[in-house]
Amino acid sequence: MARTRKSLPEKVDVAHLISTGVLASVCPRALIDEVLQETGRASQRNRLLPAPAVVYYVMALALWRDAPLEEVLRVVCEGLQWLGGGESEAVQASKSAISQARTRLGPEVMQRLAQRVLRPLAEPGAPGSWYRGLRVMALDGSGMDVADERANAEFFGYPTATRGQSAFPQARLLGLVECGTHAVVAADIAPYARSERAMAAQRLPQWLRQDMLVMADRGFYGFKLWGLACASGAALLWRVNSVLKLPAQQVLSDGSYLSTVFDSTDSARRDGRLVRVIEYTLTGAGVAAQESYRLVTNLLDPEAAPALELAALYHERWEIEGVFDEFKTHLRAASTVLRSKTPDLVHQELWGLLLAHFAIRQLMAQAAWQRGLDPDRLSFSHAVRVIRRKMPQAAAVPP
Repeated sequence: MARTRKSLPEKVDVAHLISTGVLASVCPRALIDEVLQETGRASQRNRLLPAPAVVYYVMALALWRDAPLEEVLRVVCEGLQWLGGGESEAVQASKSAISQARTRLGPEVMQRLAQRVLRPLAEPGAPGSWYRGLRVMALDGSGMDVADERANAEFFGYPTATRGQSAFPQARLLGLVECGTHAVVAADIAPYARSERAMAAQRLPQWLRQDMLVMADRGFYGFKLWGLACASGAALLWRVNSVLKLPAQQVLSDGSYLSTVFDSTDSARRDGRLVRVIEYTLTGAGVAAQESYRLVTNLLDPEAAPALELAALYHERWEIEGVFDEFKTHLRAASTVLRSKTPDLVHQELWGLLLAHFAIRQLMAQAAWQRGLDPDRLSFSHAVRVIRRKMPQAAAVPP
């Protein structure tokens, strides 16, 4: 049975208009105009769909995934007019006109906006965001299903399956997340065939900072990538697999030990890196089966970072899995596949999704900190519903 498309109110109410203001608070009109000029995408003449409105529209697609394209556009345009102090006017544009407007905008504008906007949110001492003066971060990747169109299939490719190929092409998304706020502070998008480790090797030198403690799962460890990450000055806490040889050179007071890692091509073992190894096994209630963990860190002093604390902290890495669930389940709702039918528009839509997610997470963090709470205590799905319907405050947008 065909699914009935969701519709928005015929007369856009204040609640929907204010939802547009949430997006405007993250991407102010002045910033959008600046990026449009930098990329040469500013509207050269008066259009039904000027470039700034299209930017907000791409972000709004993440908030109203089930609504028809024309309905989302109407909410955005009338919302911007209302916030700017003007009268709301009916906005009518065909799917073709919307697609042409998005094509004119291209993906670079949304990417540059994301690079300017996405950032860590937690101030020093914010609940749930810091460990001994270090900002707790997690690195991971995920696949995002895109429309099964020839152009998308050729560019992004299909993930492997046990029988044949998967139903949809997938874009690979790599993200660096602030664990305490679930804010994506940096991201990259690539075809599915490009590995997360290769993406990280290209991006981590620009992403990492000395005040970060970055956690990653065992799929990321490699001698060269570890060296690149260490060179940034960030503290690292990465899981490694059991086949990596880590002979104990010195057992430390907390049960961890020092070892040296080498590149697999360094047969003479001349150019190694000293690491601290933490090994432990999870048992007891809530654990389906015993699971052993091996972590390596460049925090070598057991007094400054005890092994028991780091072992407990590592499981905060799962916060990034929750972030990808927010993308795939709560924002995308019943729409399991990105709408866009060309690679450029897929990139554009994904950057818009990241910006909308950041806007929601920023609001949630501000609300939690006003009450002295960890943002993890708040419900993301509830926040999305509030922003969609009845957000009590909005940022003004110049007419």
